Amino acid sequence: MKSALSDDYQPLRVEKYSVSLSGAVALEVYSSTKPHNLKLANLQKGLIFVYNGLERIGEGTGFGFPVLVYPKETFFSSSSTVYFSRTADSFRIRKEFFMDRTARNRFRNVYLNNKEARAFIRCLADLYQKKRHLRFLSLKEFFVNMGVESTFVETSPIGKLPVTYDISGCVIHVKVDLSNLQGAIPPRVFVLNEQSAAFFRRCSDAHHAKLIDNQIGAWDRVDSDWACLTDLQGIVGYRLWGVNGSVLRRGRETMKNCLDWAGLDYELNPGEEGFEYKIEVLGV
Repeated sequence: MKSALSDDYQPLRVEKYSVSLSGAVALEVYSSTKPHNLKLANLQKGLIFVYNGLERIGEGTGFGFPVLVYPKETFFSSSSTVYFSRTADSFRIRKEFFMDRTARNRFRNVYLNNKEARAFIRCLADLYQKKRHLRFLSLKEFFVNMGVESTFVETSPIGKLPVTYDISGCVIHVKVDLSNLQGAIPPRVFVLNEQSAAFFRRCSDAHHAKLIDNQIGAWDRVDSDWACLTDLQGIVGYRLWGVNGSVLRRGRETMKNCLDWAGLDYELNPGEEGFEYKIEVLGV
């Protein structure tokens, strides 16, 4: 692996790369599924936030992680290739996600794949998202205690989805290439930007909202121009902006040995061939 100070402008395939933004803050990327945390252990991750030498991703997906939702299946990635290059004043990381895992739920060792069981789980998920008074962890705790959990089954790749991260100063420009998606019906596309809930405990926005821990919600829509997630002191974190053609949502969930994510996630309009946005890293 070449140093971040390399003058090699040509793309270099790497297994891991780290870009230092300051003495305390860095961004990491893997071509493998590291780090292997909780139920997302076998899935790929986007860019990982590192602070004081520790990866602060928890059970999050990292920055710029794509999910494809088709009528019958939801696709994730468990394999990828990563390329790195740089110019005089910026770094470029290109991660090609192979969409080769589908989401399943299971009760103990029995997969719940029949139509009625999956419809019931989708109904609960919709209620959880739409009904504010149902957004409490006891519902999920019940399912966890009963042995119902999400798992990700290997399948034939539905396609390759490249994501490019251009890093300049404290800003990450993210470009998602959706031009080669398969299927007669365009999928719903989500681009997730999630790190650890144990570290990112405060959310603020352009409307001067200041939300702490559970006040952030599970998946609430952001109606202001921007929102940011930071540590409890409001110093270190990241900011995202609303983008035309998408919905930006904030969320945070934590449960011992099960949930540990806080993020700002986009849902795109079906049929988009590409999506671009920027992330401002705070506290560098």
